[in-house]
Amino acid sequence: MDTVDPSEHLDPTEEITLDVVKNRAVKGVVVLTGRTFLLSVLSLVATGFLTVFLDPSQFGIFWIVSAIVNFLAYFSDVGLAAALIQKRETPTESDLRTTFVVQQLLVLLILAIIFLGMPFFTHIYHLTSEAKYLLYALGISLIFSSLKTIPSVLMERDLQFGKLVIPQVAENLVYNLVAVVLAWKGLGVTSFTIAVLVRGVVGLIIIYILKPWVPGFSLSIPSLKKLLSYGVPYQGNTLLAMLKDDGMTAFLGTILGPAGIGYLGWAQKWGYAPLRFFMDQVVKVTFPAFARMQAEKEQLIRSVNRSIFFICILVFPTLIGLLIIAPTLVKVIPRYGKWTPALLPLSLIGINCFFAAATTQLTNLLSSIGKIKSTFKLMVMWTVLTWVFVPALAYKFGVNGAAFGYSLIGVSSIVAIVVAKRAVNFSLMDSAVKPALAAFLMGGTLLIIRHYLSISFTSVWIMIGIGAFTYAISMFLLVGVTLIADVKKSFFTLFSK
Repeated sequence: MDTVDPSEHLDPTEEITLDVVKNRAVKGVVVLTGRTFLLSVLSLVATGFLTVFLDPSQFGIFWIVSAIVNFLAYFSDVGLAAALIQKRETPTESDLRTTFVVQQLLVLLILAIIFLGMPFFTHIYHLTSEAKYLLYALGISLIFSSLKTIPSVLMERDLQFGKLVIPQVAENLVYNLVAVVLAWKGLGVTSFTIAVLVRGVVGLIIIYILKPWVPGFSLSIPSLKKLLSYGVPYQGNTLLAMLKDDGMTAFLGTILGPAGIGYLGWAQKWGYAPLRFFMDQVVKVTFPAFARMQAEKEQLIRSVNRSIFFICILVFPTLIGLLIIAPTLVKVIPRYGKWTPALLPLSLIGINCFFAAATTQLTNLLSSIGKIKSTFKLMVMWTVLTWVFVPALAYKFGVNGAAFGYSLIGVSSIVAIVVAKRAVNFSLMDSAVKPALAAFLMGGTLLIIRHYLSISFTSVWIMIGIGAFTYAISMFLLVGVTLIADVKKSFFTLFSK
């Protein structure tokens, strides 16, 4: 942890100064992007192996059961952790312990629902015995997750993302390794069950080593009320997001069946991959960073522009390149032709991801500066649109219809841009439009080249190389030497003390 001279603090209630916030934010983004990029590569490679060893129906069972638990998991928190991170003053021990107690009580309630509701879930989704054990394991993993909350909050408030990423890396490494090996051995859905439990134990042990905190039991009503004033609206947004995503997946399971959900899940897994690569870690860093910059409007505007630009300059070319190269990959990877029906859904979901690259950061901005009601209204809009279009189109046109519904929801994100623009006068042209133009130019080039190439791994590497070169030249022409200066600054910040 960086040492900070107390005399540097303008406000004695603040743990760190604005300069330290900016320094750690840049360093956090670079560190998380680099390490999470490597981690995401591991995850995607593991997914590639799993989709070879498992049938679409088995993959679909995992998506359905995961959606059920994710749906219930959102009720294990009432936004208290986010309230602790967003809070301007240093959280008291009473705040921390109150949050800890409330979360444990909620998790126990969720576990009771899972165990008592098993007959209902079995009847609705026709769960096998393997799927039941997976559901139990995912439920138990909620305990491990809740026990990690306070150490995670403390590290996020200090923007110590270099440390925070360590248990995440360990968890995913262990999870993917165990799941792939067991799937290779023929254990099917049980591979996920064992991997989930091992992941939970490993992550819990590591995070308490990195950030020791003695759990305590305390319930302060004044502290709880103050945290809930922000936490409840925040969790309302999270609940709506869950209804829009995991809730919809669980519902679509009754329409499309395990195989259909398997295809849709495959398309979402790969379609959202660029967001998971580059966006998640930026959003994670900028939430506490933007919260600290609320009173510094000019600093906030510059930081918003840079963060959106950073996301878009990486997500746009990766997404468009993936959509163009995917048909070739499906043909050249052994035993991967079974995923051909998911190619059209992949392209349609890509439209949703394209808009999400910019708008997710904008909703994150609104939440971090206290405009939680604006975020809530946007989430209401997206949830209603999702439940209106996606099920209807899925019922009429199957998997392709559901994916088209998601693409329509993505276009509606234009409303979020308008709302956020009123709150913070960021520049959409500099942050998103220029990377989009360069990415489309790259995509047009690849489409022309793909027409003349054979179906082989060599062709894939040729397209990747030409695509990267075309995009780099296009961005340099559109942005200029400031692009190189920003890269140098990021590396300087990363390796500075």
